[in-house]
Amino acid sequence: MAEIRNYTLNFGPQHPAAHGVLRLVLELDGEVVARADPHVGLLHRGTEKLAEHKTYMQALPYFDRLDYVSILPNEHAFCLAVEALREIEVPERAQYIRVMFDEISRILNHLLWLGAHAMDVGAMTMFLYTFRDRELLMDAYEAASGARLHANYYRPGGVNRDLPDTMPKYQPSKWHSEADLEEMNAWRQGSLVDFIEAFTDYFPDRVDEYETLLTDNRIWKQRTVGIGEIPAERALQLGFTGPMLRGSGVEWDLRRKQPYAVYDRMDFQVPVGTNGDSYDRYLVRIEEMRQSVRIIRQCVDWLRANPGPVRTSDYKVMPPPRAEMKQSMEALIHHFKLFSEGFHVPPGETYRTVEHPKGEFGVYLISDGANKPYRMKIRAAGFPHMAAMDEMTRGHMLADVVTVMGTMDVVFGEIDR
Repeated sequence: MAEIRNYTLNFGPQHPAAHGVLRLVLELDGEVVARADPHVGLLHRGTEKLAEHKTYMQALPYFDRLDYVSILPNEHAFCLAVEALREIEVPERAQYIRVMFDEISRILNHLLWLGAHAMDVGAMTMFLYTFRDRELLMDAYEAASGARLHANYYRPGGVNRDLPDTMPKYQPSKWHSEADLEEMNAWRQGSLVDFIEAFTDYFPDRVDEYETLLTDNRIWKQRTVGIGEIPAERALQLGFTGPMLRGSGVEWDLRRKQPYAVYDRMDFQVPVGTNGDSYDRYLVRIEEMRQSVRIIRQCVDWLRANPGPVRTSDYKVMPPPRAEMKQSMEALIHHFKLFSEGFHVPPGETYRTVEHPKGEFGVYLISDGANKPYRMKIRAAGFPHMAAMDEMTRGHMLADVVTVMGTMDVVFGEIDR
């Protein structure tokens, strides 16, 4: 008989599945996990404290750098909090644009999760498939905001600018034939809305491809079924939200239960699991991508039929149009005050949440009437999931730690902050 020894193992931050910023101290009994102790904080940048020393507009880009996979829902929560305290009316078109980009972000998030989770577990090809399709949505981000990752697109009072009427096109080069170029630019002949509509036609078949590769794959099911099981009652006690909670069979989705923006007008289903294991959470996220496509399509149809303003007309919150600023003294003053001092928010406190791709993302904001937040506390969606790492991995094998980490869909930008 081989002698079984107990080990204390540093799983990460250098481990590929720890994604560079998690130090997980594992106590092993042979190859079985006896205890898992996550050490967070390697990525800590003091986001909340930094934001208290910036104007509200300067604080906004910090939210892009929290969960850097789901950028715009982070911004949305902050904008909702500022709008609640300042009582800003957001134009209807801007609300539809926000909902559309929130769902684009959900698909972007789930594609990265699916590719990375599958690769960590051993399915190499998925990463290539999902990143192929992420590129298209990153192009949509870039067309709207000018940036592929840190968009800085939402604003308290609307969005930075309306959706563009043209899409950037691939240019001739020695690397691509004319036929290749024509195919690459096929979706890019119209506006951004046309491009996103083409994506909604294209993407459901891609989700079918992912499912063909994984859903009934014998190895995938052996690695995920029964791994990291959390029953519904325990998931609620641990503070789980999002797919982690819905995978355990609890139908809780803020888009339905506490609608914000125009989600109350959207027709979509909330997928839930039954067993609360890694496989159910996989199925929930796959179905969420299909439902996001439904929501995006509804937004596309509405946006095409309803032109209008995308920013509040209150120039004390949003800068006036540049042409007006060149001609009107009052507009010039508004512009100068906004970009030098920012706007002031009346004293008060609020907590606003969004249904982030990873769960409930909330911003607790206190204002003392100044042009900077007095206090800000961020409720990161992934933090309570990380806290359950010990409970979810105890008694499993060392290889299952990778599966559990993948099923949590953790991004340390928001957990460490």
